[in-house]
Amino acid sequence: QKVLLSLLGDWKTRINLSRMYQLFYNKYNFEDMIPTVGFNMRKITKGNVTIKVWDIGGQPRFRSMWERYCRGVNAVVYMVDAADLEKVEASKNELHSLIDKPQLHGIPVLVLGNKRDLPGALDEKQLIEKLNLSAIQDREICCYSISCKEKDNIEILSSMRS
Repeated sequence: QKVLLSLLGDWKTRINLSRMYQLFYNKYNFEDMIPTVGFNMRKITKGNVTIKVWDIGGQPRFRSMWERYCRGVNAVVYMVDAADLEKVEASKNELHSLIDKPQLHGIPVLVLGNKRDLPGALDEKQLIEKLNLSAIQDREICCYSISCKEKDNIEILSSMRS
């Protein structure tokens, strides 16, 4: 079975490809985390499942490319900086704009609110409200609050392997 994921979101908060790889193999080391510029791709194989992960830069100049790398995906992982309240509205608009594309109709979305370890970070309920996730009715959508830095609740990602 082959699975194709696109990993999107604010470039300062996303887990880059090597981090996604580490999560799938239960190796958590985020100390050398750097933002993705442009895009990277990696195939992850575990048993009879192959996951092709596109890690796409979140800087404004790369956002127009998101749609191109989401064609044919089985799921979208969208990461938001849950502690940067000023950027949440922009993140909401980017997410809704992306999933409104016809080629993404019905594709499941996993929203991750990163930096839950910081004071004032939005919890899952607040993220659902601020990102207007309850308005998304045409697909499965899940939202979790995590901290990559503190390795808090990241088992959510490693459970995607099954």
